[in-house]
Amino acid sequence: MDLENALNYRRAVRVFDKNKPIDPERVEHCLELATLAPSSSNMQLWEFYQITQPELMAEISKACLGQTATETAAEIVVFVTRQDLYRKRARFVLDFERGNVRRNSPKERQDKRIKDRELYYGKLMPFLYARCFGILGMLRTLLAQAIGLFRPIVREVSECDMRATVHKSCALAAQTFMIAMACEGYDTCPLEGFDSRRIKKLLRLPRRAGINMIIPCGIRDGEKGIWGERGRVPFDEVYHRI
Repeated sequence: MDLENALNYRRAVRVFDKNKPIDPERVEHCLELATLAPSSSNMQLWEFYQITQPELMAEISKACLGQTATETAAEIVVFVTRQDLYRKRARFVLDFERGNVRRNSPKERQDKRIKDRELYYGKLMPFLYARCFGILGMLRTLLAQAIGLFRPIVREVSECDMRATVHKSCALAAQTFMIAMACEGYDTCPLEGFDSRRIKKLLRLPRRAGINMIIPCGIRDGEKGIWGERGRVPFDEVYHRI
């Protein structure tokens, strides 16, 4: 289906048909498409866990407060934030950008562009994403306020702000995944009601990893799958052309 049809088809499905399995390879492909989502500074501080084992799915469903969406799902996908991997991802992007510049930039501009990226990913990104009990975030905020007296600057640089940035990027990947699933004729339900500590323990994640969203997947159980019509605030209340 085209994009508009996919967006109209996608609903938060609360009950899946247990008698209709889905192809895990197609789900994996949708997760691969999710990596095409935009990510702040291309840092890609995310991981995706496709859960297909019935025993683990049952445990995750308990940690999701026993919601019908997880109890009836054919598979469950967990979107995880990995801010703790900021140094590794920054090095990856920097290595990529060095080659990218050499392949696609005019020769006379390559040295400067590579130096710019080395400063950005080698110094600035590690400084922005580092955490130390809120101290580094406070320092970044004070610096931003001082610089902001003289020129425009990004001011949301506290440790809380950077955590929000990581979660926003991961949520874009989750949305891309759900649209891709809709194009396959598969259904999803994004959940934020879960015990994150238990989920992290089940997936053996490090302490500094975060659970962004849990998405049960399957095929909707007829009319029971969705809760009636879709309600949206009138467009003229949220749209502003200036």
